[in-house]
Amino acid sequence: MPRPHIRPRTVIGAAFVAALLLSGCGNAGELESAGATPTAVGPVQLWPELPPISAPPVDYGESDTEHIPGIQAPGGDVHAVDPVAVVQAEVAAHPGRVTGSDGLYERTAQQIRDCKKRPKACPVLKPYYRDLTGDGKDELIVGITMPGQQTAIRVYMPEKGGLTRIMSDVEPIVSVELAGRDLILRAVSAGIPGYEYRTAWSWDEQQRAMLPARDEIIRVKPSRPGATEPPADAR
Repeated sequence: MPRPHIRPRTVIGAAFVAALLLSGCGNAGELESAGATPTAVGPVQLWPELPPISAPPVDYGESDTEHIPGIQAPGGDVHAVDPVAVVQAEVAAHPGRVTGSDGLYERTAQQIRDCKKRPKACPVLKPYYRDLTGDGKDELIVGITMPGQQTAIRVYMPEKGGLTRIMSDVEPIVSVELAGRDLILRAVSAGIPGYEYRTAWSWDEQQRAMLPARDEIIRVKPSRPGATEPPADAR
């Protein structure tokens, strides 16, 4: 079958229309090419010849937990527990310890011992409550102010009629937030002005502890004079 004859004029007209569509004349509403799509580049492994790790890494105590001696939580209700008594029990169990997950300055430890006699000087902050483990029962969240603008954050889980500490950290805290079942700490970045560390602590069922699941350093804008952030509501 003979091929249909196309007149040169028709070919030129079709080419002109195609050129208009591809050129993007700049008129509003016209189609315009965004250019070539960049090629996706996957991750590339560096130094694949490095030997596998055989020695255990340094243990910083992130997953350390401890039963609090002498503290009862009948029915697993942490709301009925005195948070000051909980911290006092820890101080009594670890006298003189200034490092590690139980560490407190001696001055702070003495202030905790004297909380009933000198309540205004008590460094234990107002407690907060939230189910952080997903078992339907609230955990007890305690803050302790320390010298050098440091704040200790501790979380206690009701377990077997008592309390188990499932998190302990000390930082120059900017703020503490609850987001779902995560406890988010914002802390000053040492040596990098204008930046903060933000760490999200999450419950890990395997370790039976709260772990720093996400840790990042972020740039922050200078706060406006007199601006304050609304505090989280205690339940």
